[in-house]
Amino acid sequence: MFTALFLVLVGILGYLAQEFRTQWDISQNSRNSLSQASIDLLQKLDGPLHVTVYATRQDLQLGDIRGIISNFISVYQRIKPDLTLNFIDPVEQPQQAQSAGVMLNGEIVISYKARKERLASINEQAFSNTLVRLARTEKKQLLVLSGHGERKMDGITQRDLGNLGKKLLETGFESTSFSFTDQPEIPDIGVLVIASPQIELLEGEVKKILDYLANGGNLLWLVDIGSLNGLLPLAEKLGIVFTPGVIVDPQSKQLRVPTTFALGTLYGAHAVTENFDYITVFPFARQLILEENTDWHRTILAEAAPEGWVETGSINSSSEGEITFDKENDVSGPVSVAVALSRVVGDREQRIIVVGSGHFLANGYLGNGGNLDLGMNMINWLAGDEAFIPIQPRITLDSRLALNELQLTLIVTGFLIILPLVFLVSGIFINWYRKRR
Repeated sequence: MFTALFLVLVGILGYLAQEFRTQWDISQNSRNSLSQASIDLLQKLDGPLHVTVYATRQDLQLGDIRGIISNFISVYQRIKPDLTLNFIDPVEQPQQAQSAGVMLNGEIVISYKARKERLASINEQAFSNTLVRLARTEKKQLLVLSGHGERKMDGITQRDLGNLGKKLLETGFESTSFSFTDQPEIPDIGVLVIASPQIELLEGEVKKILDYLANGGNLLWLVDIGSLNGLLPLAEKLGIVFTPGVIVDPQSKQLRVPTTFALGTLYGAHAVTENFDYITVFPFARQLILEENTDWHRTILAEAAPEGWVETGSINSSSEGEITFDKENDVSGPVSVAVALSRVVGDREQRIIVVGSGHFLANGYLGNGGNLDLGMNMINWLAGDEAFIPIQPRITLDSRLALNELQLTLIVTGFLIILPLVFLVSGIFINWYRKRR
């Protein structure tokens, strides 16, 4: 009877294991499972996905390269069963490898709806970004205004936006520098980016920007503290007032950053911030106030410094630690730092986002908190790709353990001094107790 019941139990377990699949990932940061962003992306792909790997059976450095890639792709196949994987040996079938333009052993070609993308590295971020490019029906254009000291989308300095530009390129965007000296009018082919101009724009240039808006063009405007450099008519057109001063956030000290780095923790109900719960950092930010305006549908995207204020007095590095709130002149937080505007022009929806901190997306600060994610969400919304807003693949978190001197001292003292003494005293006590008996 026991044997019969045992065999029945084994049969039931075997059937359940065949019909249902359940897994638990207890590794740090769940690095053996796909992120929710990648899962959402796979569920949005409404057709079969074909992955062709040009790899030999063994690689001198990586060993069983086919096994490595097969194990990696199997995680995606569990979410998307119509994802097929095919291996081609470039040594045994050199003509196929040559016709595919394969240059490296282990190169991957991903096909989706008659579109193809190539991949040379194998990790979740690179693979999911490739899927994002395949899922986009067309290249999205960004026109970056230049000629007035703006932040460059391909720049490498701390002030520029080069890191953001690389991320956009990976996910199917194409940024082009635009200058009024090269083209008399702004082409309405994408999103215009005005990233903190440093010198005054000419009156004719401002008029062309206003004409671009009047025709329904989309805009991302990054504004730093100080002068608007001729763009006051643009602010008036949008119904936005930029108050003087810089936002001060005492909570920034907990992150060991200056108090002029305002922390964004409050987000409005909008497609850009849906399910967004990361802390963002807005260095040297200014307040945006929305005036009464019936032309636009406006939403405050982010509010910063709930316990801070807008400092209207002068600030320098030597006195920053002594900044105090002045009830008569300063404005208490929370302070709005990013707004979204939309309206219907003709047969389409016009979309605009204004951020009161150009440093927010700069190379030197893009890695802080959720800045990159929020920036990508903003540009996806401006480009009309809301479907891609929640699927920004994230790099696995740092797995290093950082200990300060006190923690190291406690560990060393505990393991090298206290524990040996405890064992020594225990041994002496046990020996003494046995002798007494």
